[in-house]
Amino acid sequence: MDGSMDKMQIGGIMQSDGRALIKILSVPDHASVVATLLEAMAGKSINIELLAQSFDMDDYGNLALVIDQRDLDRALKTLEDIKPTLDAKVISYTPDVAVITVFGHHLREKPHIHGRMFSSMASAGIGSLAISTSLSSVSCVIKGEDADTVLQALSDTFEIPYQVKTRPKDY
Repeated sequence: MDGSMDKMQIGGIMQSDGRALIKILSVPDHASVVATLLEAMAGKSINIELLAQSFDMDDYGNLALVIDQRDLDRALKTLEDIKPTLDAKVISYTPDVAVITVFGHHLREKPHIHGRMFSSMASAGIGSLAISTSLSSVSCVIKGEDADTVLQALSDTFEIPYQVKTRPKDY
């Protein structure tokens, strides 16, 4: 998109660097799984910045969560301790990821924002590792090394009234 007339207006973009993505896969669908996970992380003072849950066709749960990179070793130890309780088949992680969030108070009334966000990323050759949305935002997890490329692609796609808000690695 080369003309600002083609750009859709959004509220802004936030970026969180220095994060890690943890995936907990093939968890039986027990009501206590998420509670067990969140209580264990809270017990170790590990903040979860993004959490997405889905179920596969066999009703096994898959969880993706983003935490501060500095908490990764503690989180993995905690997950190892509760793995038998979770009954997870796989726990994997990706270090050095970033979370890019497009936000705006009328985002729910602009369904094209999501598609344009991911189309602009795809045109730059970058896919997401996890996605989470709310009424006013859409967040995606990407490799940390791709953050500048994604921010440029989004800046070319959207009219952004405010500068990108960066949450530093030592947040």
